[in-house]
Amino acid sequence: MAVAKAPPREGAWFDIGGTVEFCLSVPKFRLLGIAALMIGAIALADWEIGLAASLGALYILPMMLAAVWLGPRGIVALAALCAVLRSLFDQAGSPLETSLRFCFALFAYLISGLFVGALIRNRRLTLERLDEQRRRVEVEEQLKVLVESSPAGIFVVDHLGKVVAANDAANQIFGFEQDQRLEGAFIQDHLPLLADALRCTADPFRTGAQCQGRRRTGEIFLADTWFSTYRASNGQRLAAIVVDSSEEMRSREEQNLRQLTSGTRIMAAAVLHEVRNFCSAISLVYANLSREASAGDENFQRLGDLVAGLGQIASRDLKSRPQEALVEASLQQVLDNLRIIIEPSWLDIGGAVRFDLPPRLPKVLGESHGLLQAFLNLAQNSHRAVQVCEIRELRIGVSMKDQRVIVRFSDSGPGVLCPEAVFQPFQPGAQGTGLGLYISRALIRSYGGELRLESENSGACFAVELHVLAEGAQ
Repeated sequence: MAVAKAPPREGAWFDIGGTVEFCLSVPKFRLLGIAALMIGAIALADWEIGLAASLGALYILPMMLAAVWLGPRGIVALAALCAVLRSLFDQAGSPLETSLRFCFALFAYLISGLFVGALIRNRRLTLERLDEQRRRVEVEEQLKVLVESSPAGIFVVDHLGKVVAANDAANQIFGFEQDQRLEGAFIQDHLPLLADALRCTADPFRTGAQCQGRRRTGEIFLADTWFSTYRASNGQRLAAIVVDSSEEMRSREEQNLRQLTSGTRIMAAAVLHEVRNFCSAISLVYANLSREASAGDENFQRLGDLVAGLGQIASRDLKSRPQEALVEASLQQVLDNLRIIIEPSWLDIGGAVRFDLPPRLPKVLGESHGLLQAFLNLAQNSHRAVQVCEIRELRIGVSMKDQRVIVRFSDSGPGVLCPEAVFQPFQPGAQGTGLGLYISRALIRSYGGELRLESENSGACFAVELHVLAEGAQ
């Protein structure tokens, strides 16, 4: 057992702590062997001297040495042995005197051994407590550094709803300056949800919530909170972690607006495409009728003007965005997010998703959210297609070709019945509006890429071709 050394006291002529440390540093069986040799040597010397003198007092030294490692039972047994050896070479006397000498010797040996044993046990307990206290101080210092350096706001609220401790991040989140602190403020003024949770009389609980917070200046922000309640000596308390999610919400809503605009543009393109087809048919009928109709018929001429105007509106195709307007997208991150989303649904039907990816995936030209939506649509189409098959599997592979990356989605389904019409909008018999593949291809084309159906012996295979972002490009 390794025991930390205590510093010696200044001015002490005999260092008890150092002696104890030295005895503890000697292995157990070696120290017990030394004590046994000393007992044997004392007994032999006492036998040689005979009745001229008694060396019984010397047995105290091996008793003290052996007591360093012996327990109470061992100390009692060794004290009895030493008392018996002393009585063997003691002067003869009456039975009463012999019994009293034996009892006094046994008592002396036993007290010396028990004293040393108690001293050793107390020292071990003291050192263990000191070591435990040192470790506790180290842990407290580490926790303090962790809390103070955390970018999230961490604070504790007492049973009155008053903040009793808070880190610097919490002060910044709630708008307190350097010379002002959140401590002493009522949490009701900043996060009413936590004040309501603190008033809850239920058992201590742990949970998280998203709510509105209020800064010291009155500004409102979106707060993600994780909090727990616990019992203290003066009542229930609450510990909370708060993160300002306002910037994330703004980014998310701006991204949703861009996606809504892009989706609306693509939906309008699909409608205009169909209207253009109808306008072409109407124009052909109008041209045939114009040969037979009277040239002076004003209503007929107006009808022609309406058909021509509608055809011009329908002929407006949506142009792809310039590549410099796009940002880079991490293909690895998009595929990782796709795996998180689709794998549970495939496991539910007893299927599997196989990824065949190179060790390193390049950055591509596009938007992560749009690519994820297009990939998700392809995966969901495969998920519906394999429902009627015994083997339910989706294989997602990535390959490189020139300065393009190709992502292939191959399933074990029955395949595509009508390949020539797979990307046409408003297909008869399609689930929903029949715009999924049409919109996905329009999204990929807006990034300068292409979505196509490749021929397979079994199942369906869709290939997404994207531009690889050049190294060093922004």
